[in-house]
Amino acid sequence: MGLPFVVLNMVAAVMFKNLDVPNAKIAFWTSLIMWPWTIKFLWSPFLEIFKTKKFFVVSTQIASGVLFGLGALALHIPDCFAILIAIFAVVAFSGATHDIAADGVYMSELSSKHQSQYIGWQGAFYNLAKLVATGGLVGLAGILARHFAGSDSPARAHYVDAWMIVMGAIGALLLVLGCFHSRAVPGQAQKVTGKNPSVREGIGKLREVIAAFFTKRYIWYYIAFIILYRLGEGFVMKIVPLFLMSDRESGGLALSNEEIGLYYGSFGSAAFLLGSLLAGYFIAKRGLKKSLFILCCIFNIPFIAYALLAWFQPEQIWVTAGAIAVEYFGYGFGFVGLTLFMMQQVAAGKHQMAHYAFASGIMNFSVMLTGAISGYISDALGYNWFFTAVMVATVPAFVMTWFIPFSHPDTSEAKDTETKDTDIQDERTEDTDGQPARYAVGGETCGE
Repeated sequence: MGLPFVVLNMVAAVMFKNLDVPNAKIAFWTSLIMWPWTIKFLWSPFLEIFKTKKFFVVSTQIASGVLFGLGALALHIPDCFAILIAIFAVVAFSGATHDIAADGVYMSELSSKHQSQYIGWQGAFYNLAKLVATGGLVGLAGILARHFAGSDSPARAHYVDAWMIVMGAIGALLLVLGCFHSRAVPGQAQKVTGKNPSVREGIGKLREVIAAFFTKRYIWYYIAFIILYRLGEGFVMKIVPLFLMSDRESGGLALSNEEIGLYYGSFGSAAFLLGSLLAGYFIAKRGLKKSLFILCCIFNIPFIAYALLAWFQPEQIWVTAGAIAVEYFGYGFGFVGLTLFMMQQVAAGKHQMAHYAFASGIMNFSVMLTGAISGYISDALGYNWFFTAVMVATVPAFVMTWFIPFSHPDTSEAKDTETKDTDIQDERTEDTDGQPARYAVGGETCGE
């Protein structure tokens, strides 16, 4: 689920840097092709009426595998940047469709209690792709390039050969996973309605789910919260690998592909997995409402590590590795809170899969927009002032999180439900005079 997103969003930036593409061009185009993850709600209703969620999970994995294979072949075409961007744009559409269906399987097959219990594992494996890709694949590309170069420093041609192998390996992995998941992933059969669903019905359902989404309680507050929660991450995501690879004269740390792969793949992966897993149990014990502000702080404050690296440009390996580990622990811990909030507060009720696609699309819009302009801002400010400005950009997220209201009961004892296709199961209770006065909601009461 996470591999196509991370490869297009982060690994592609390193690859194009190795191919001598300018920073601003890299940040802009690798952000623009992420658009399908923002607008995926437009076709999410069709996934609920055609075929099954499992069908789309498997078919998009196979399609993405084939497309990465084509991307590997395209690397040897002169001036391949435009061709690769076009191929990656189609991969983005396939990957975004896969996200909708995979999230649908998660929500339809698990109870609310199990969603909370396993959200840390779900987040860990989704974001494990970030570490496998930025750690293992980036490092592998550097090792292969040096192997092809012999005793010389790797040139652009050596990186072309190296990245061809890496992209081919990604495609092969997705093909293998697609075949495996065709047997392993659970999925309910499509309901028989007596007639085949039509495009008109799909458009009608799209209108229905859009209207239902934007009439939810507190929805505009939630939209602002989703955008601001990851605002800082959106700015740094594209720039961090470029900063680490840039020479020291331009304000970077002059790290090689292998060093980036080592830091992300060892220190970063350990810290990230620990953060993701601890967050799931942390939320399950305290409840999301009591935990959300803490999660927001742990998610955003560690970005200061990159500001410190940019200002001081340390040469000690343990300092750089430690900074990456701190940021990745915070990322793993804090991201879980936003995911669960979107599942249980924003997407809860009828059209759960489509509404979660809405929420995650809005989230990715924030990341895409900030990523697209991040290259121009970092070029204008320099890396040190850029990362300092990012810390200022995180302040609104703390304010929004502190005051955020909850629409649905926050309880670790949520029932396995009849609540999957209804907003909240309301039960009338009566005052002592026999007159109905309040609704009981999930064991709590709220004014009628």
